[in-house]
Amino acid sequence: MAAGAKAGASPLPAPVRTRVLTVANQKGGVGKTTTAVNIAAALAQSGLRVLVLDLDPQGNASTALGIPHHAEVPSIYDVLVDGKPLGEVVQECPDLPGLLCAPATIDLAGAEIELVSLVAREMRLGRAVTSYLREREDAGERIDYVLIDCPPSLGLLTINAFVAADEVFIPIQCEYYALEGLSQLLKNIELIKAHLNPALHVSTILLTMYDGRTRLSAQVADEVRRHFGQQVIRSMVPRSVRISEAPSHGQTVITYDPNSSGALSYTAAAAEIAHAGSVQGGTR
Repeated sequence: MAAGAKAGASPLPAPVRTRVLTVANQKGGVGKTTTAVNIAAALAQSGLRVLVLDLDPQGNASTALGIPHHAEVPSIYDVLVDGKPLGEVVQECPDLPGLLCAPATIDLAGAEIELVSLVAREMRLGRAVTSYLREREDAGERIDYVLIDCPPSLGLLTINAFVAADEVFIPIQCEYYALEGLSQLLKNIELIKAHLNPALHVSTILLTMYDGRTRLSAQVADEVRRHFGQQVIRSMVPRSVRISEAPSHGQTVITYDPNSSGALSYTAAAAEIAHAGSVQGGTR
């Protein structure tokens, strides 16, 4: 069993090197934050060490992981704007050992403006992440996965997330207009790749809010698979009340209701990501 794997959880293979994935979709309401925290929780439950970076000023990922993120809490804002080491703001999720989070506070709402005047403004998160990962590796506590939850708009926060990652993980909801805005996101990724981060690529696409009772969900799923092929995970996440309820209890659905359809779907998706990563050998 992987080190620290929770009883009853299937162990998952660790990547050879740390994988850093930015969870992004410029269209709101697609389950981006929900996907980031639940995939992170499912990976951690299987014994992997996972870090979630909350780059959304709303702090929803921090809430779902049970991490305090009121104004006085050291946060990702301090890392980006003041250069504080990432290790000084990271907290451990109370429900899952091995699941860490750098929280977002409301201060992050002003970071877009404050970053404009700073040197290497697009690189600040990437440098902090690289330094933190090296420290953890030197201490014999390597992080296996970093998942970055960014805001839906393309500003300096999201650009920092793209520069810090090697992989882009896109959740797409199985609804009308699902592919709306996706072409713009892909263009932006190409721009980042050309000018700031040549290693960046879309590695993973997850279909969310799937409703097996409707023809529309099946049509959207088929269309996404036709467009993106092997990048689309086989597991799909259904519409689920349990997934929606979990954050109000300061939990992910993985710990809130582990036997629910939502938890089982995210666990299956995490397993696909981990097995693909072990074959590819990770990214760092």
